[in-house]
Amino acid sequence: MQITLERSGGFTGMPLTITVDTAKLSPDNAARLRHLVEAADFFRLPDRVSTPAQPDRFEYTVTIQEGTQKHTITVGEAAIPEPLKPLLHWLMETAGQH
Repeated sequence: MQITLERSGGFTGMPLTITVDTAKLSPDNAARLRHLVEAADFFRLPDRVSTPAQPDRFEYTVTIQEGTQKHTITVGEAAIPEPLKPLLHWLMETAGQH
């Protein structure tokens, strides 16, 4: 499974891109990440979840590819679905950006 998280916006406007490949993670971390993806029901989320534009808020674009299945979502910081929050938190911690 390959995951790419792109964060844009925010106060400074500095973009951030994180790429994670479960094949390069420890077995425990790979299992944890798979669990977070499943718990978020990621492949059933809509392509875009947003609220009206809000200054200084982040926007996240997450792409996950698992074999031939690929899905991308874009979500505003204020509209992140509860089941998706743990996955985003894990990815941001991995990048040291929590």
